[in-house]
Amino acid sequence: MTDIFKTLSEENRLRILSLLLEGELCVCEIEACLQLTQSNASRHLAALKRAGIVESDKKALWTYFRISNDFIHKNTELWEYLKSRLKELKTYSDDFEKYLKCKSEGLCGIDKKPH
Repeated sequence: MTDIFKTLSEENRLRILSLLLEGELCVCEIEACLQLTQSNASRHLAALKRAGIVESDKKALWTYFRISNDFIHKNTELWEYLKSRLKELKTYSDDFEKYLKCKSEGLCGIDKKPH
């Protein structure tokens, strides 16, 4: 449990999770939406993955991340709290606008529309 809370104590990780509420995202989309460098995004995603909060799949050249179903099932109350509060981040509105733009541009060459 300590690992989960340490991981969630970083704002960029919360910003990543707020975008993943919308569905699966490629690393390059996360970088573009949050204006993070590749190494910074990868570091935050690795921490989220180590804590079991996100999981990933490789599709062609791209790695896609999503909220882990196992995390949701094991931490139902925490997940419900996060879902209700992540969109209250002061950066959420701008991040979400960038998310919509990224999705419409098809950065990864795979046409994935927001839910």
